[in-house]
Amino acid sequence: MYEITIQRQVKSDALPSPARFRRWALAVLKAHVFAAEITIRITDAIEMAELNQKWRHKKGPTNVLSFPLEVPKKGEKSPLIGDIVICLEVILREAAEQHKTPETHFAHMVVHGILHLIGFDHENTSDAETMEAEEIHILKTLGFKNPYQ
Repeated sequence: MYEITIQRQVKSDALPSPARFRRWALAVLKAHVFAAEITIRITDAIEMAELNQKWRHKKGPTNVLSFPLEVPKKGEKSPLIGDIVICLEVILREAAEQHKTPETHFAHMVVHGILHLIGFDHENTSDAETMEAEEIHILKTLGFKNPYQ
């Protein structure tokens, strides 16, 4: 069972529907865990900057933060694995800079953030290559191009 809560703290015509966020999240979760409970929160630059300072000791907003709780164990009914927070303003700016649609960038950040929740990281070259390959694969199954090209 998968439970995905969408919290939209900001309003924008550029925000994909909650159903799209859930679809992207499910693509990652079904590929890696038996069951999961997560929250995806879409927020503004002020809240994201506060979170980034508090948890990463970095100034300013970032595109996505992941807050893992525990890696789910096979057979658990609905393990709470964590939350991801995505910043609307950063996504819109980065999408424009990277010449991609906001929806494409939102999808990438959902996939990227959830992969962090389930244990992927990019702290070294080998781990980064593994994580990027998985992102590319999942995004392709969702109909998106390689986000790194």
